Amino acid sequence: MIGKVRDLVGDVERIAVLRANALGDFIFALPALDALRACYPAAELVLLGAPWHERLLRDRPGPVDRVLVVPPAPGIRTAGPDEEPDSMDRFLADARRERFDLAIQMHGGGANSNPLVTGLGARVTAGLRAEDAPPLDRWLRYVYYQPEITRYLEVVSLVGASPTGLVPRLAVTDTDLAEARAVLGEPDRPRAALHPGASDPRRRWPPERFAEVADHLTDQGYEVLVTGTPEERDVVERVVAAARLPLRPVVGELSLGGLIGCYRDCQVVVANDTGPVHVAAAIDTPTVGVFWVGNLINCAVPLRARHRPIASWTIHCPECGIDCSRDIYPARSGGGTCPHRSSFVTDVPVVEVVEAVTDLIRDTGRTRQPTASRTAS
Repeated sequence: MIGKVRDLVGDVERIAVLRANALGDFIFALPALDALRACYPAAELVLLGAPWHERLLRDRPGPVDRVLVVPPAPGIRTAGPDEEPDSMDRFLADARRERFDLAIQMHGGGANSNPLVTGLGARVTAGLRAEDAPPLDRWLRYVYYQPEITRYLEVVSLVGASPTGLVPRLAVTDTDLAEARAVLGEPDRPRAALHPGASDPRRRWPPERFAEVADHLTDQGYEVLVTGTPEERDVVERVVAAARLPLRPVVGELSLGGLIGCYRDCQVVVANDTGPVHVAAAIDTPTVGVFWVGNLINCAVPLRARHRPIASWTIHCPECGIDCSRDIYPARSGGGTCPHRSSFVTDVPVVEVVEAVTDLIRDTGRTRQPTASRTAS
């Protein structure tokens, strides 16, 4: 059972949490942030994040009170395309004036992030520590293969927080729904969404197989949307071109909030292991996700009533044959010893994904709640 392993810290007025990485990473941290909010209800909870965190969380109900944008730095985050450089020294000097009582590292192994958290000058620091990382006041050993949600619940247990839930939940607002419907129109038949992109090509299921899933859904009477970022336009176009019947590409038309509204109006989202599939699950839209098995251990939503993660069991690089099962971030980033970026999930058969989609639609179609929104009070 996950529970507190250390006592609560007394007289806490302000908490800083470093979590400045990608969209899915933020979703995984939500149960831990909820636990902090429940255990320190009077404290201000400040997320040290990226500009997109600030845009997403502005006026959105949830555990975070405020976002403090941390400057780009090695091992912390990369700069956006139009982002002006900033000084980490200046950021830390300003942050120390905030007088944080707790500073919590929920960012990774800590080689780069623990010095940043220590530099905030909080009374108590807590978080993860890999072998190459400096210690914090309270810390847990970083072990790669662990469900991310559990990992960060254990982190906040270091400051006395107990879980309020094990599943990420993200509020959908009226603004999200209005943006989605302004772009896509009101649904006049059931909608489904496919998201065939992923930042790492090793996590991409072939576009032609997404097209086969789209054909199945179209034959069942669904309007099929194919979502993607502007960087993923090519893969979206490949799905659309390979499908027998017209699909609706949605690339660069929606903000992240608009994508949330879009997915809330869908009966199912089929995607690679990437941020949008985790967003869909966090707003309670049924999902079918294609995962490399190591990432399934760490990242797949733990529930099966509304979610079907499909696993690829490939562990050897398709090009050089290196066993990547013990590689660092084997199918997620640029780390490790294998230099290749061929897909690790091509062995997932179309029939397995189609069966999962059919199963979910049958089981959840009768219980899917009408679209509802939650707005800030």
